[in-house]
Amino acid sequence: MTIKNHAVVSRDKWLDARKAFLAKEKEFTKLRDDLSSQRRELPWVKVDQSYVFDGPKGKETLSDLFEKRSQLIVYHFMFSPEWTEGCPHCSFWADNFNDIIIHLNHRDVTFVAISRAPLAKIEPFRKRMGWSFKWLSSSQNNFNYDYHVSFTPEQLEKGTAIYNYSTSPGFTDREGASAFYKDEKGSVFHTYSCYARGIDILNTAYNYLDIAPKGRDESPEDPQDWVRYHDRYED
Repeated sequence: MTIKNHAVVSRDKWLDARKAFLAKEKEFTKLRDDLSSQRRELPWVKVDQSYVFDGPKGKETLSDLFEKRSQLIVYHFMFSPEWTEGCPHCSFWADNFNDIIIHLNHRDVTFVAISRAPLAKIEPFRKRMGWSFKWLSSSQNNFNYDYHVSFTPEQLEKGTAIYNYSTSPGFTDREGASAFYKDEKGSVFHTYSCYARGIDILNTAYNYLDIAPKGRDESPEDPQDWVRYHDRYED
C-alpha cells in the first residue's frame, strides 16, 4: 500500500472525519457482539470418540485436557509428521499465546495446541521458540482428520478433502481453532471451529497492524510471504 499523496487536513477536519468513522466502528462492534452471541447459541455435538494424545505429562485424553475447567480451546497447529519445524504462519499466531493463557484460565477456559507431528519433534521446536503453552501430539489418533485440519493423500488427490466447510485445503495440514465444553457428568461437546481467515481475530499483531497507517501492507497474491519465525528475521 502507498500512502504518498494521502490527504492531510487541519485537526478540526480530521476530528470531523474521525467522529464520522467512529459511528461505523461502533456499529461494527455491536454487530460483532451480536454475532458472538449467535455463535454461543449454535448447537453442539457430543464427542463420543476417545482421543488419546501424547503430551508433556504423558498420555492424556481429550477430557483430561480440560484440567479442572469446563471449557477448552484447541489451536490446530500445522505441523506434519514429516516436517522438522512447525508452520511459520502458525508460529506467527503462537507468538500470541503464552501470556494470555492465565487470563483464559480465570474465565474457566483451558488452552492447548495440537499437531500431528510426534512429541519428539514438537518439544524441541517449542523450546527453540521460547513458548511455554501446552502442546500435544495427535499422531496416534484421528483427531486432526475428524476436525478437518488434516487430510489424507487420497482425499487431496480425489478432491474430496473439505476445509473451512467447503474449500480444498491444498495441503495435508491446515490451521484452525476449536472449542469444547465438558458438563458436570464429564460428557464432552464440540461447540465451534473456525479456519483460514476465521482465526484472524486471534492474532494480536494483525489487530495492531489494522490500525497502523499502512495496515497489513501484504501482497494480495501471497499475503503472508513476509512472515518469518521470530528468530529468523534478518535483523
